Amino acid sequence: MCKYIIRRILFLIPILLAVSFLVFSLLYITPGDPARMALGDTATEETLLLKRQELGLDKPFLIQYANWVIRLVTQFDLGQSYSTKTSVTYEIMNAFPATLKLTAMTVFLAMLIGIPCGMISAVKQYSIFDNIVMLIAMFGMSIPVFWLGLMLILLFSVHWKLLPSSGFTSLDQMILPALSLGTQSIAIIARMTRSSMLEVVRQDYIRTVRAKGQSELLITLVHTLKNALLPIITTIGSQIEVLLSGAVMCETIFSIPGIGRLMITAIKARDYPIVLGGVLLTAATVAVVNLVIDIIYALVDPKIKSQYKQQGGGFGRWRTRELKNTAS
Repeated sequence: MCKYIIRRILFLIPILLAVSFLVFSLLYITPGDPARMALGDTATEETLLLKRQELGLDKPFLIQYANWVIRLVTQFDLGQSYSTKTSVTYEIMNAFPATLKLTAMTVFLAMLIGIPCGMISAVKQYSIFDNIVMLIAMFGMSIPVFWLGLMLILLFSVHWKLLPSSGFTSLDQMILPALSLGTQSIAIIARMTRSSMLEVVRQDYIRTVRAKGQSELLITLVHTLKNALLPIITTIGSQIEVLLSGAVMCETIFSIPGIGRLMITAIKARDYPIVLGGVLLTAATVAVVNLVIDIIYALVDPKIKSQYKQQGGGFGRWRTRELKNTAS
């Protein structure tokens, strides 16, 4: 297990380098001049030239990227913001906790609603409750985050005046953003829970347990849900990754000072160091989430841990097979 974790952490280095090179390339060819954005339209060509030299934008592409990588590796420095003249690390570390809080609140809400609804739908298959839940889930998966966020603000903040429309410091301020961002995740988790539990319910050992006279509640919670957890965990992990990257729109709508809103502001201002640092941090977080999910697999199902030892690694390969089996 420790060798696997170390190998995954080392494998993270080339992944982050590839991500940083791709983003750096896209930013380099993106129209717009950071020096012009920093100095304004009235700046002279001489002033712009001096500003480009100050920012290092006068050097060739590969030299700019090499300087950035060397500074990151040797000094753990992501550079300085073009707009605020402050450290990129400081800017990102101030904004990232709000995004993590939003993601954690959304995942908790999605699990709290999605898993029980999926369980009841599986137990009461083809019932009125099952049909209603699946219908709502279908709509929930189709609703865009920005539209739902605006509608929630219009109803709960403007018309009914029940909840605030901005901020993210108190519990009442967290409800609308978490509900707006988490509606799709609730629907996906509910559908996956139902599908996974229906597959387990048809197994012979469930019939055996039921024939022994155990209660339906015990069968559902202990035998069915426990053995149906792996696809659900996979779905939750994938939703965490989606939420981390999809929080940009939600943070903008609800004025949450998170990494998404910071990157939107940086993109508008052509503040490339902020954009590059934010993407790199998000990619690293997604990789860590994947690693944690792989470890949880071994805790939930010891059989996977034994397979890992026999095959010399491969939680990631097992997850790929599991996702293919679930999709089929």
